[in-house]
Amino acid sequence: MRWADNDVYGHVNNTVYYQWFDDAVNGWLIRAGILDVDAGDHIGLVVATSCDYFAPLAFPGEVAIGLAVERLGRTSATYRLGVFVPGADEPSAQGRFTHVYVDRVGRRPAPLSDAWRTKLATVS
Repeated sequence: MRWADNDVYGHVNNTVYYQWFDDAVNGWLIRAGILDVDAGDHIGLVVATSCDYFAPLAFPGEVAIGLAVERLGRTSATYRLGVFVPGADEPSAQGRFTHVYVDRVGRRPAPLSDAWRTKLATVS
């Protein structure tokens, strides 16, 4: 967590969780070698997000984000994310994040390739 993540109420602001979700999903896609943010054919557009909060978090501290593919569609993926304090058994928050994958130029939904589908199937 960062100093600026806390809000006036002394806990991590809800908007920060969505930044963590975005970082976790896109970071995983890049590390898996399937998302090329500069020149790849597909880009992901966020079409839905949600978050349920169970326990407040505050700076200073650390979080770990768990990631799973909840649903894999023809042109989309819905990710389930858990926000954990290291060592905790239960999440402090749980979210969902849906990308529709589109072609970079026309921004129209584009079917996920077999390479994408194979990699995404490993995240459960």
